[in-house]
Amino acid sequence: MRSDSNRRPPRLTIARRELRMLTAEKTIVLALAIQLFVAAFSSFLVVGLVSLYDPTGADGYQIEAAVTGDAADELLAAASEHERIEPTAYNDLAAAQSAFRTGQADVLFVATWETDPDATADRLRVTTSVPESNVETTIIVAETRTLLQTVERDLRDDRAASLESQPLQPLGEREGNPYYDFTYTVLVPLLVLLPAFISGSITVDSLTEEVERGTLDVLRVAPITLTQIVDGKAAAAIVIAPLQAITWLVLITLNGTPVANLGWLFVLASALAIGIVSIAVGTALLAADRRSAQLLYAVSAIALFAGTAVLADGPTNAIARLAIDSADTTIYASVAVVVAAAIVAYGGVRVIVSRVDPNEL
Repeated sequence: MRSDSNRRPPRLTIARRELRMLTAEKTIVLALAIQLFVAAFSSFLVVGLVSLYDPTGADGYQIEAAVTGDAADELLAAASEHERIEPTAYNDLAAAQSAFRTGQADVLFVATWETDPDATADRLRVTTSVPESNVETTIIVAETRTLLQTVERDLRDDRAASLESQPLQPLGEREGNPYYDFTYTVLVPLLVLLPAFISGSITVDSLTEEVERGTLDVLRVAPITLTQIVDGKAAAAIVIAPLQAITWLVLITLNGTPVANLGWLFVLASALAIGIVSIAVGTALLAADRRSAQLLYAVSAIALFAGTAVLADGPTNAIARLAIDSADTTIYASVAVVVAAAIVAYGGVRVIVSRVDPNEL
């Protein structure tokens, strides 16, 4: 007989069993492999995704614009400031429309002056026509918006002398880097948050399958409680999330996109995993079957993400600011709040689990 000193703690045994079960699931292993591949080639991925995040960040596009109307000069002057837009003036509206319909022009601008009796100057009206939805429409719309903003700025500058007083001091224009913006405000937070949500989904499946297949009774043959079973399953899911998130961030760093404060990001990822897995455990105990549990978990996770995303110092912004090494005392306090909330959430779930009768599951 083995002595008591050689026996493994029940929670550790269940956690190892869960990890073996996860590695045996081909779908999960394939998903992790795909995520690893994506993270390993994140530099190439970012180039493509930035084109969706900010279409104007993609190079190699030239837009032919047909401009007509008695205010065409205003648009032609503004278009001269944009390298991607090649304007062509048309004296006749029908000729400009024909050029647009036949594909000679990618976008049609009809600019006219309108008299406003309540204003000191005429109003500029621009009617824009773009192609129906296709691959280039998004880029055309983005460039068109930028051009119209330039027209508006030029008109304001020209008419500034008619103002009796300056209402506000205009801010200087700064050209942002879409790759930098996308990487640190979208990609990095996604790579930290996504593993936690996946771990929660795994936890829901693991607990509901034990109940549906009747294997929970087999586990209870051993001298362990339902709380210890849940602890083991939760531990396996919680450990995976921060390790996966940090692996992704390290790979991104190796690809030339430095990510600062990996230690703090690991702490935050761990706390998020604990909190979300706690929600998953509670959902699995409340729902009647696996499908209902997954639906309830998905709704809860989305609501949690949407609710925290609007906070100025919420987890999403905290991840971004930690990654670019611009965190202040408020951000570190936000991380501490997330850690405390995660501990409270898991402690509350354990209390609920301890009061659940396994025979009623």
